[in-house]
This record gives sequence, C-alpha cells and structure tokens, in this order.
Amino acid sequence: MAIMGKNAQLDPTVQLDYRTGRRIDPEETVIGDNAKLRSGTVVYTNVVAGNGLETGHNVVIREQNRIGDGFSIWNNSVVDYGCVIGDRVKVHSNVYIAQFTVIEDDVFIAPSVAIANDPHPLCTKCMRGPTIKAGARIGVNVTLLPGITIGEGALVGAGSVVTKDVPPYSVVYGNPARVVCNVNELSCKEGMVDRPYVEGLDVMSREAKKHG
Repeated sequence: MAIMGKNAQLDPTVQLDYRTGRRIDPEETVIGDNAKLRSGTVVYTNVVAGNGLETGHNVVIREQNRIGDGFSIWNNSVVDYGCVIGDRVKVHSNVYIAQFTVIEDDVFIAPSVAIANDPHPLCTKCMRGPTIKAGARIGVNVTLLPGITIGEGALVGAGSVVTKDVPPYSVVYGNPARVVCNVNELSCKEGMVDRPYVEGLDVMSREAKKHG
C-alpha cells in the first residue's frame, strides 16, 4: 500500500507500490506532501520520499530508496534500488542512477548521465555506486564509475568519464577526467555574475537554511 501526503497530483497512469521480483520483505511506500507525479511514473514498494517529490514522464523509482525533500527527476530517468538521496536534488532527463548510489543535498545531474556500480559485471558481490557530495554538479553525458566520490561543490564537465575520486570544489573533465582548476577560478562568459558556481552554492545554502 502507498501512503501519500497532502495535495498530491497524480496523472492517471502513475503506478505506486509496484512489487519487485526481488525477494524482500514488502513495506509501505510513503511519499510526503505536495507530490507531483506525471504520466508513466512507476514508484516501487519500500520507497520513502519526502515532501515535494516531482517526476517527469516515464520515470522509474525502484524499491528500497530513501529520498529527501524537494527531489525532482525528469523524463525517462531511473533510480535503481537501494539508493540514498538527499534534499533538493535535481536529476534531468535520460539519467540512470545505479543501485547503492549516495547523492547528498543540492546536487544537480544533467541529462544522459550514466552511473555505474559494478566493477566486475555479473559478479554482484561488490556492487557500490558513487557517492556524490553536497552541491556537486554533473554535466551532460558524464559517466561515473563505481565506488568513487565526487567532492562537495565539484563540477564535472560534459562528456567526462570519471574513474577516480574528485576533490571538493574542483573542476574536472576528460576521459579519464582530470582536475583542471578550482570552481572559484571560473567566470561567467556572459558577465552576469562574478563567480557563477560559487555564487550558486551560496544561493543553495541560503535556501537550505530558509527551509529548515
């Protein structure tokens, strides 16, 4: 059974508390207030999500996920089972988040990011997804390999393949991704702000304090 909070908006084809083929003890799926779930969304059993969950079309959230407040995930994206996701995380379209991934508060994941969790495919004995620390931003078409840590406030450039840990507040790109500078050194090409990535983190911090 699914327990929904107040003011939920569910399109007609949304499926809640979907049963998995894995052998687990079924528990209630609990979704907080002000959820907005669009057509084709499937939320499996044993999911706990906070307030303000918002999905695009054809989103799948597998079983045994723990999700904070303000999580948004767009069209055709998948959160596989056993993940922990913090508050105010934004996941764009066509993203795959592998089992046992940890995503902390205020992370942004751009379209078509692929996250891996199995260093020895088909073995399954040492599966562990990456840990993406608070405020990190992952660019379009990035691949994150198993077990790595993306540091707090880091920026991963588009198309990168990340094979090892990324230090906090660093900018990395390439295949394999390498550190090129600190986010403090980046400027806005349009001249709108002085330090776009640092100021963005400051805004997220203020919003987090405002809401609790």
